[in-house]
Amino acid sequence: MRTSGILMHISSLPSPYGIGTLGQAAYDFADFLKAAGQHYWQLLPIGPTSYGDSPYQSFSTHAGNPYFIDLDLLREDGLLTQEEIDAVNWEAHSARVDYGFQYSVRFDLLYRAFLRGWERDADAVREFRNANPWVEDYALYMALKRSQDMRSWETWPEEIRLRRPGAAETYAVRLGDDVHFFIYLQYLFFGQWDALRSYVHALGLEIIGDLPIYVPYDSCDVWANPSLFQLDETGLPTGVAGCPPDYFSADGQLWGNPLYDWERMRQTDYAWWKERIAAAARLFDVIRIDHFRGLESYWAIPYGDKTARGGKWVKGPGHDFVRAMQERFPDLRLIAEDLGFMTDDVIRLQKDSGWPGMKVLEFAFDSREPSNYLPHRYIRNCICYSGTHDNETLAQWLAQTSETARAYAAEYLGLTEQEGYAWGILRSGLASVADTFIAQLQDYLGLGAEARMNTPGTLSDRNWSWRLQPGLLTAELAHRLRRMNTMYERL
Repeated sequence: MRTSGILMHISSLPSPYGIGTLGQAAYDFADFLKAAGQHYWQLLPIGPTSYGDSPYQSFSTHAGNPYFIDLDLLREDGLLTQEEIDAVNWEAHSARVDYGFQYSVRFDLLYRAFLRGWERDADAVREFRNANPWVEDYALYMALKRSQDMRSWETWPEEIRLRRPGAAETYAVRLGDDVHFFIYLQYLFFGQWDALRSYVHALGLEIIGDLPIYVPYDSCDVWANPSLFQLDETGLPTGVAGCPPDYFSADGQLWGNPLYDWERMRQTDYAWWKERIAAAARLFDVIRIDHFRGLESYWAIPYGDKTARGGKWVKGPGHDFVRAMQERFPDLRLIAEDLGFMTDDVIRLQKDSGWPGMKVLEFAFDSREPSNYLPHRYIRNCICYSGTHDNETLAQWLAQTSETARAYAAEYLGLTEQEGYAWGILRSGLASVADTFIAQLQDYLGLGAEARMNTPGTLSDRNWSWRLQPGLLTAELAHRLRRMNTMYERL
């Protein structure tokens, strides 16, 4: 089935309180997708953000981001008053997401909701805890972080850092109020998420969610499961993840995530990964696994190195992992993010899995290396993107790319000033044989550098902070998108 979709993260929605949420703006966007003839809403990871505010660096692979809990829905539920919400100066922090501001004000409001709801919702919360056992470790982890001034867990007292016998139970009692608070936040998040997802499904739409291959060191996942990672006896990593040097980065990329102990994972038949996939499948209809090539071989960098230059390729679980996931989840729909340095073995793994790979149009016209992203090389079983969250917007790319690349794209795609080069690229993606075409919302709106979601390898308050301004999703835009989807048989 030929389909299309739009990539826009929850945080970018024009909700009224400084960051996108699971409230009315999310429902309005779903209505827009329906009117525009789209089938998919693609999101970035929706977990609680940590260092650098990146959704790809989350305190938990299971939990939802408390910032996305909608305050108006809490008011309607009797958990907040309008006066409490209006006491915050939201307007001064509305143009872009100010994560520091959100951290300083939102948890106080959510704690008021917790005080009103914990006893009232006791039976429902108990059912939620029974159905989501991961929430116990997560809530304790977050309570511990707050008690330790949000420092990473390797700085905690040894007995709880290394989870000595009885330590978790002792701290769970000592920090009981905060533990309950973080459990209740997840109860609220998943209640609002389930309602939104049901609405999306009622419109005939589906959600694509993002699953980073790695988890950060400062996370509940590593703290609670140290034997599954390449750590030493003190709990520090022995190696970390990244990418080797290439045309674009002489030092490579040093991500810093701890590496998995894949042999230990194999001995448990990948039980932790199966739980992780099951949790993602509870949230999303289709899962995009980030850095798929790391399953075949991964770039292992010695812990403490300042760049990725000293790393080496190490074989990953490959076909054994894919087999285990497909046996456990026979109906799993997954997108393999197969961008970056590809080898014959990685290509074979992706092809044998049957999972579609990605084709990014912005990568198609770089004259420095041969491109498999040119549309005439596509197969049907792939996902064509105008660009990803790590790319420039189309308008920015057209303004900043080389004249050679722009001229090549114009000649190859038949771009014209009359239609607009950005719209011509979008049309070409829709016209391609790829089963699915996804574009960032910014590209349909013609937005430039100011709307770029992320610039990899940089720490900036510009990253992850773009927000859609009210009034831009017009009926005229929806009509134009629907007409194009009709023309290229993607309705």
